[in-house]
Amino acid sequence: MKKTTVLAGFFFAALMAACAGAAEPREPGVGEFVTDVPGIREEMFSADFWVQRLESDGLRMTAEDISAFNTANFTRGEYLHDLAELGDRLSRAEVVALLDGVSRPASSPRYHADGRRVSAADYAGLDASVQRDRIPAEVGVRWGLVVQRASMRSYPTRERIFKHPGGGDLDRLQETGVFPGQRVALLHESADGNWWFALNYHYAAWLPKSAVAVGDKDAIESWLDRGPRLTVTGAQERTNYNPVDSRTSELLLEMGVSLPLLGAGQVGHDVHGQNPYASHIVELPVREADGSLAFEPALIARSRDVHMGHLPYRPSAVLQQAFKFLGERYGWGHDYNGRDCTGFVGEVFKSFGVLMPRNSGQQGHGKFAPTRFFDEGDKEARQRALASLTVGDLLYIPGHVMMYIGRVDGESYVIHDVTGLNYFDSDNKFYSGTLSGVSVTPLSPLMLNREKSIIDSIYAVKTII
Repeated sequence: MKKTTVLAGFFFAALMAACAGAAEPREPGVGEFVTDVPGIREEMFSADFWVQRLESDGLRMTAEDISAFNTANFTRGEYLHDLAELGDRLSRAEVVALLDGVSRPASSPRYHADGRRVSAADYAGLDASVQRDRIPAEVGVRWGLVVQRASMRSYPTRERIFKHPGGGDLDRLQETGVFPGQRVALLHESADGNWWFALNYHYAAWLPKSAVAVGDKDAIESWLDRGPRLTVTGAQERTNYNPVDSRTSELLLEMGVSLPLLGAGQVGHDVHGQNPYASHIVELPVREADGSLAFEPALIARSRDVHMGHLPYRPSAVLQQAFKFLGERYGWGHDYNGRDCTGFVGEVFKSFGVLMPRNSGQQGHGKFAPTRFFDEGDKEARQRALASLTVGDLLYIPGHVMMYIGRVDGESYVIHDVTGLNYFDSDNKFYSGTLSGVSVTPLSPLMLNREKSIIDSIYAVKTII
């Protein structure tokens, strides 16, 4: 090679490197960690940061313990419904009581997305869609499995209404979410025939018929009892793309979803055009054209965050599961393809097989786990409780739940799915900001409002054990 060619190549490479550097000027401060959350360092966003601070990491409950824990809570019948024990027929009064729990006008003003106030006529229209007068004296229960993530609503409508004229993130008709494989009891239909009034293990509300497949109770029970099962342990995972059947293609699966496994000996070595050996084969419920239930094999790549059976319930695993949601957008009642504070803790513990009531008040005031309750002004009891917290403990304030993750330099920290942030800054000025996502925060600096701290608002601490 000629020397001039080598030199030309060298200068060309140097010129391109210089141009590349010039094309990406770095603004001062870009890439630096800056936050308006007090007491937070960037390394605190790693689950390992907190795992390394664990004093012990023993198994808290075996699978048998968790099964007994769930059975006791379902037997108690407080906010949880054992659908396996639900009768084939319910009285009109029983169904109306469930329906009236969600399908009722708000006690304070509500507004449409365009700012108009929800009127008495609007509520009358919503009430007509419920058609209470069509509920018979005795209701025959039908059964279904959820086939896709969907919202359960206060009324059979997708219209969004809000607490303030400007709208916002909190759709007040949104109740909760359901996920593939959940069993539902179908109790009533909407006037337009497009919605079921459905009961799942911890909620009753309106569910789009398109999200449910109707089937035989015994067939559903058999599918739910079938093992071994694959548990989704990532925040959200998807089935493999399926060009043959869109019902099982890239289906969204949330943490805690459990599906029975199949083998290549049952389905062969070609599943919808793909060899299944590098994937898990699961049996998914699907909805036929007439709304009936069927089951189809689907693939979940082995690279996905899944686990054979439920995860062992130990503190390090609680931390790792919780931090998989870090930064996810807050979604009231599982809106925005996310979850809220109770949805967050519920999905984390579901990956261990633990089932919880839906709402924070039901969790906090209920008897589903050992609880330390505090009187309004008992500051000393709260401080003693904070000093003895264990990782994974749940802290309840009015309308909210937080998960304790550890202590740094004497400060207690929590992870929670939270909307706002209040504290007094170094100049003693009250600061109010937005979080609207799964966040790590300290406890002691934060305020519920100008007058009351978060710590003073804690009314219960629960240990899931």
